[in-house]
Amino acid sequence: MSETPRSRETGGDTSTGLPQRRTGPAFAHTPHRSDGRSPQTPRGARQPDPGGRPGTIPPVPGRPAILLLLLSLPGLALTTWQVLVSGPLLTPDERLSRALVRTVPDAVTERLSDLGNAPVAVPVLLLAMAYSVRRSRAWAPALTAGLAMALVPAVIVPLKEWTARPGPLEPWAAGYFPSGHTATSAVAYIGAALLISPYARRPWPTAIALLLTAATATGLILRGWHWPLDVLASCFLCTPLLLAVAHAVRRTVRPSA
Repeated sequence: MSETPRSRETGGDTSTGLPQRRTGPAFAHTPHRSDGRSPQTPRGARQPDPGGRPGTIPPVPGRPAILLLLLSLPGLALTTWQVLVSGPLLTPDERLSRALVRTVPDAVTERLSDLGNAPVAVPVLLLAMAYSVRRSRAWAPALTAGLAMALVPAVIVPLKEWTARPGPLEPWAAGYFPSGHTATSAVAYIGAALLISPYARRPWPTAIALLLTAATATGLILRGWHWPLDVLASCFLCTPLLLAVAHAVRRTVRPSA
């Protein structure tokens, strides 16, 4: 029995001919979301996560967030342990502080340090929380940011009492580790930036928040109100709190076009 060659037009021929690009109407169609919103990715496809499973919209936290979390928790534990046992990290920390303290006029560094005062920083976060609720009609991101700020004194005050570290200019005092002003400024300013960034067309909120936090930390070190290690520990402490805020924003808020 002779076999009749099949046409290449049929789906049975998989062994001959080069693959051709298909340009039919099915491939020119751009799918639309059922809720009327424009697709989040080209042709509306969701990107898979590293495990190959369909991603969500908004995307789930990626490797940078996990890496930050893995660095911050051991970093906080290490710095706290070094302060408790007067470990070797305190020697370069104290040398760096002595080299930097009052190299800038106090009038400047005191103003920078004041950025971490609760009456200055917390209202910024409260305004951002209200703006986020108004724009997104969702409470989760704002409540997460508020909880993060409430956790700052709840965690830092016991750490100060536990470590009882003296200050650079006040060796008779205790309770300088970690820096409460640094933590307050970080959660307030960066948290506020995370809440309003989905509605900003440029990344200026994040840039301003990082600048304000860095200015606070710099002022505290140069004025002699905190050791550099105090400030670093506060940054480690705030990272998980801010990652939680970022996650709540990604899950709830869709950026404006």
